[in-house]
Amino acid sequence: MANELEIFDYTGEGYKPMIDFESWRVAYLRYEPRFEHTTQIERHMETDEVFVLLEGEATLLIGTEMTPYPMEKFKMYNVKKAVWHNIRVSKDARVLIVENKDTTVDNSEYMPV
Repeated sequence: MANELEIFDYTGEGYKPMIDFESWRVAYLRYEPRFEHTTQIERHMETDEVFVLLEGEATLLIGTEMTPYPMEKFKMYNVKKAVWHNIRVSKDARVLIVENKDTTVDNSEYMPV
């Protein structure tokens, strides 16, 4: 069955890509100290980015105004391509992220706040 099913989990800190397949990627995001205070926002120029809160608390910060959107568990939040954003998460948070597999610093922009 090893070729038919893969099972993944992540208990570390920060952002961790778990599955890359063809054009898409699924990752976990967990707490790390950089998510306590927002020092920059980012935008991805070639992909939307989907966030799903699985555990804990998280708030998406959207636009250059960093408008806060508290997340509800199991709802999908789709940040559209080229929209400035960041996320704050609680210490017990686990967020699922889906984006293009080739999302990198080369096709993203960052702005200090």
